[in-house]
Amino acid sequence: MRRDEIEGMVDRIIGSMRTLGAEAGGLKEDCPISIIDMNKWEWPQGVGLFALYLYYKETGRQDILADLIGWFDSRISEGLPDKNVNTACPMLTLSYLAEETGSPDYLALCREWARYLMEAMPRTEEAGFQHTVSGHLNEGELWDDTMYMAVLFLARTGIVLKDDSCLQESIRQFLVHLKYLTDPRTGLFYHGWSFERNDHFAGALWARGNAWYTAGLVDYLDMAPLPEGVKLFLLSSLERQVRKLAELQTEEGMWHTLLDDPSSYVETSATAAFAYGMLKAVRRGYLDGRYRASGLKALHAVVGQIDGEGVVRGVSYGTAVGHTLQQYKDIPLCPMPYGQSMALLALVEGLKHLEDERAAE
Repeated sequence: MRRDEIEGMVDRIIGSMRTLGAEAGGLKEDCPISIIDMNKWEWPQGVGLFALYLYYKETGRQDILADLIGWFDSRISEGLPDKNVNTACPMLTLSYLAEETGSPDYLALCREWARYLMEAMPRTEEAGFQHTVSGHLNEGELWDDTMYMAVLFLARTGIVLKDDSCLQESIRQFLVHLKYLTDPRTGLFYHGWSFERNDHFAGALWARGNAWYTAGLVDYLDMAPLPEGVKLFLLSSLERQVRKLAELQTEEGMWHTLLDDPSSYVETSATAAFAYGMLKAVRRGYLDGRYRASGLKALHAVVGQIDGEGVVRGVSYGTAVGHTLQQYKDIPLCPMPYGQSMALLALVEGLKHLEDERAAE
């Protein structure tokens, strides 16, 4: 694809993300706060906002920055929801805007929400962040989503506030989650762990949950100055995960929503996040160059899921930890902010690799 084609697709994706509403796909939502409507404050919107911020930093587009500031100012004036793992996600972008704009109000909110995570967030055994969400305490449960939704913000705010305790806590959370969620047979990650039952629920190796690590780690390493031993450990987990992902990738370049179950549907948001994480990790030198082909193959598959209006298709709705594998297969598909945002990031990252290819010709 040419640069102008990719840039046109990116603009359409952003335009579609801005107008996502609770009526998308005719789906009746089951979450207390809409996770489709971009004018609400929840985790999918947080993922979308962070992708938009990264795109702004890549391009310098002031209209994107103005939209982000306008979004936060509107939500803050409306009143923010209760604090939990998922509602912490938009705070990651706010931590960058606080630094960029110098707004004392933004900075105060970052400090308040970081203090909640450090001092009031419900914990599991070994002090893991209990995956408490809007409407559900999920007592004694670790979910792989938590690392992206809350821990990235905590690390980033530690940098902004010059509070090393936040950074150290982010390291602990990554290590505790990897300890209990890593499947030692494959290097993939289980969706969740219950300290109350001492099991991994249905034992689901869920694609998007895995993708939160693949896509999240490369950005975590950008924002957090880690001890070398910790960095090497996290990267070895990434390499082992990606090695297995390359084996499980479909001929078309996608991944199934249950990674090891070909009878489950292929899912676009996870595929886009894997593409982004793999390609950025290769470019940064975190992964061997042989994984570049898998990332580009995934990117081309994602492009095939983007319609003429910029809507990313084949994206599964929000997914709680399942007690049966069938629950994952039954999650409906509809346009979601995280599908739009991960496709955006994958396209922008892929453009760098395509340009490298042309430069080498």
